[in-house]
Amino acid sequence: MIWTNDTTRLMLVAGSSVAYALVCLAPYLRTRRKRLAAEHAKAEAAASPGWIVSYASQTGNAEELAQQTAATLKVAGIPARLAELSELGAEDLQGAERILFLVSTYGEGDAPDAAAAFAGRLMTTALPLSHLHYAVLALGDSSYAQYCGFGRALDQWLQAQGAQSLFPRVEVDRSSEQAVATWRQHLSHLAGTSDAPDWSAPAFDAWRLSERVHLNAGSAGAPVYHLELEPVSGVLPDWQSGDLVQIAAPADPAQPREYSIASIPADGRVHLLVRLHSHADGSHGVASGWLTQQLEAGSVVQLRCRQHRRFRLEGNVDRPLILIGNGSGIAGLRGHLKARALAGQGRNWLLFGERNSAHDFHYRAELDALRQSGQLLLDLAWSRDGGAERYVQDLLPARAEQLRAWVADGAAIYVCGSLQGMAAGVDAALENILGRAQLDHLIATKRYQRDVY
Repeated sequence: MIWTNDTTRLMLVAGSSVAYALVCLAPYLRTRRKRLAAEHAKAEAAASPGWIVSYASQTGNAEELAQQTAATLKVAGIPARLAELSELGAEDLQGAERILFLVSTYGEGDAPDAAAAFAGRLMTTALPLSHLHYAVLALGDSSYAQYCGFGRALDQWLQAQGAQSLFPRVEVDRSSEQAVATWRQHLSHLAGTSDAPDWSAPAFDAWRLSERVHLNAGSAGAPVYHLELEPVSGVLPDWQSGDLVQIAAPADPAQPREYSIASIPADGRVHLLVRLHSHADGSHGVASGWLTQQLEAGSVVQLRCRQHRRFRLEGNVDRPLILIGNGSGIAGLRGHLKARALAGQGRNWLLFGERNSAHDFHYRAELDALRQSGQLLLDLAWSRDGGAERYVQDLLPARAEQLRAWVADGAAIYVCGSLQGMAAGVDAALENILGRAQLDHLIATKRYQRDVY
């Protein structure tokens, strides 16, 4: 009887152990099945040439259009990989069946920062691509001599490698809606669907000019104005430091002008820094003349905010920040400084250049206050005040050791201001200090961001 009880007890214990083991094993088996299924799906996707939607964006327009393009293909049941141009290698180009390129041009015909490595790595070599079918949407600004220069160069290089164009290159002049509609029409034809997502940009809203201040009275340079605007509705949209606004001037509403936002939502208003542009005949720029000379306080402006993903802090929000700029480029950098001050982040270094300290030190009181509170390291260059360090790029060589230390400590570099002279000079100085390889690595990891014009 004792033996029988012990046997029964042992059988019960063994059964319970098996049941417990099965209970523990079941989640593992389910997870393993899901993992194997995911790996199988990934392998199938890799084995199939498929479509790629690739973008090269400087201010975010090309990236946004690429996302809309990929969404249209998805609606049509066509799987497509969305990738920044810098992510593509020779094997991607040779393995894909169709690639849709949406690329902007930076300055006078150059590739955007994130696409420079692709251009240097692949577009200088011969690569057999006779199997590839492609299309190019080239974004540009016809006021530049090399209009859509990078898009045209990419198109010509693809043709030279034997790739076959799906339809003629579409060129977009300053966000032309008609040109974008042409691209969408071609895309719908390719995808075999007219049931595409809404591509329309957010509508302009009515904003009221609340304040305008002439900042550089007596300057030898063009007048610079600080503007503050409030939404007529009273509802302030959400934006981040680094973002832009588009303003439709009455004389040319089809070609909205973009300006860096110099404030954050906590300020309660959109702040802009606008330099009055004058032509050789004495006339003023369509937008800058209207905003700084004709528009009266209390008048209404048609405005919309736009994300500028390539100049936001995002992944760099907790890093030390090196801000470099000149002239009205202080606007975008001021937004970042305001965001950092609000968050209590004090490792900020600003290198700024303008004409004269007496007249062109924009936001002097704010910057001095940040410096005195220990939240800002400030270095300045004045081109008309004499001295060896005339321009902002001249500040960098003497501070090379410090700059290398900040970068080694994880700092991100943001550059805002004029393309001609400043941006190229700063890039060359950084290359001399850090080396091209490290600078390219900073670009690839989004720790070197530029908003230049």
